[in-house]
Amino acid sequence: MTRFRGCIDIHAGQVKQIVGGTLTQDDTQASKDTKENFVSTKPASYYADLYKQNSVEGCHVIKLGSNPANDEAARLACITWPGHLQVGGGINDSNALQWLDQHKASHVIVTSWLFSQDDGRTVFDWAKLESLSTLVGRDRLVVDLSCRKVSESKWVVAINKWQTLTDSELSAEFLARAAEYCAEFLVHAADVEGLCNGVDEELVTKLGEWCPPRFEGRIVYAGGARSITDLDLVARLSGGKVDLTYGSALDIFGGSLVRFEDVVRYNRA
Repeated sequence: MTRFRGCIDIHAGQVKQIVGGTLTQDDTQASKDTKENFVSTKPASYYADLYKQNSVEGCHVIKLGSNPANDEAARLACITWPGHLQVGGGINDSNALQWLDQHKASHVIVTSWLFSQDDGRTVFDWAKLESLSTLVGRDRLVVDLSCRKVSESKWVVAINKWQTLTDSELSAEFLARAAEYCAEFLVHAADVEGLCNGVDEELVTKLGEWCPPRFEGRIVYAGGARSITDLDLVARLSGGKVDLTYGSALDIFGGSLVRFEDVVRYNRA
């Protein structure tokens, strides 16, 4: 059954909501191109505690850049609710165990590191996925398959803050193979992320169709959610197999379209 999943997006050490397609530079330096919908005055740990107090499981903490302040903010969030928050952004085989065992993340989320260059092409490196899965354990690994639409009913995985298009097209076959090595998928629809113009209904439908066996409730979609009714919409389109994240629309992130108390109530119904 479709559930609400929370997010904590960290950029330059602060909790923010950003229009996904505008994130063109690393956050070690200011960029006039980055469009910020919301910049919180509260620390990441505040949101971690909010999710904890309301029993919102399976939330993700994403570091949107290599600014060292992001690591500290994410660490504080994870230790606020030990063993319950997923962390992503710059995760690789040299730091994954630290985030899990030392900083107490429940899962690590990996994306860009899984890709390698092959004759000018950006290709998915299955050997990397297998080795990382062996290192941390399949049940503690989330594969981020955030994507951009490139043509009718075709989405490819986008990495490096969603600016680099890869050769990996989302499909039932791709998801089935990747599911052998991980516990969940996280899919940001980068084209609609942060716009509050509605979810990508076609993508949500496809994710439901492509959902591997026994992976129901283990695919998390993010991007464009703007109404409490989007939870029912995603449930209907995906057959209840896909969960939904809200960002800029939520009142806790400065939005006026969706109340946090309502999505919490939905999960408890």
